[in-house]
Amino acid sequence: MNNASVILVFGATGQQGGSVANALLNNGWSVRVMVRNPSSVASLALRDAGAEIVTGTFDDLDAMRRAMTGAYGVFSVQPSSPGGTVTDDDEVRYGKTVASLAVECGVQHLVYSSGNAAGSKPTGVAHFDTKAEIERHIRLLPLVATIVRPAAFMELLVMPGFGLDEGHFHFFMPPEGSMQVIAVEDIGKIVAAIFAGPERFAGKTFEIASDAITGLRLQALFSRAAGRPIPYSRFPDEVLAANPFLQKLTALVDDGRLAGHADLDAMRQINPQLQSFECWLAGAGRTAFRQALTTSVDWAYNR
Repeated sequence: MNNASVILVFGATGQQGGSVANALLNNGWSVRVMVRNPSSVASLALRDAGAEIVTGTFDDLDAMRRAMTGAYGVFSVQPSSPGGTVTDDDEVRYGKTVASLAVECGVQHLVYSSGNAAGSKPTGVAHFDTKAEIERHIRLLPLVATIVRPAAFMELLVMPGFGLDEGHFHFFMPPEGSMQVIAVEDIGKIVAAIFAGPERFAGKTFEIASDAITGLRLQALFSRAAGRPIPYSRFPDEVLAANPFLQKLTALVDDGRLAGHADLDAMRQINPQLQSFECWLAGAGRTAFRQALTTSVDWAYNR
């Protein structure tokens, strides 16, 4: 099926979509991507890797129809409000439109990337609840679909703004509390396996992750990688008290929804190259970590 079947990948110039496009190309699929700017560095890299480039945006229904024409499958991911480029209403509209057009165009398998805190119970955090609304829409359609809910990205942990430049690290869980994370590269490999096994994954909704880490484990790994002590602590109480957004995310970790419940043994069966955070930090994450040690950023923490 791979050689003859086309998968349309949305968001291919971003983290998740780019990971999925590359994994599908590496597994022999014909890949089509819809991009806003076909001349961008990321678009040209996809073209050179073998992807078919279609120009369009989520607001251009005709372009999306053209992109879906003849596609066997669609990978759907949308920008969300924390990125600062769209509203929550935009995200919902885009996600619903992609799914509805997939039905109209005869797509045989849709894979939608949601979030691990999304579910039937509202979270109070808009960019998780938007995804839950898109999930509900997909389930109402006469469409073969798989919904994956990725854990927090490993890449997030080495972004500037969590204190590494000041010699410490703050995050959501207590020092001994555990939280699942995923390497963006692993998302692509898992999604490629889903498209290759529709009989196994059709109709499924499940969380995906690469590893589970504690604050103390981060302290040990970051200290070793930095060559000096990097103590870990949860966000200070005064920071949480001053920021409702961080408060909500911290509460979601405490009640388990953002901490993650992916079956890591099952993940390894789907993707035998699943990366531990330790291995990722020593490899793909090393450069970003070193940059974060010397980069000062004042996060708004309000999205």
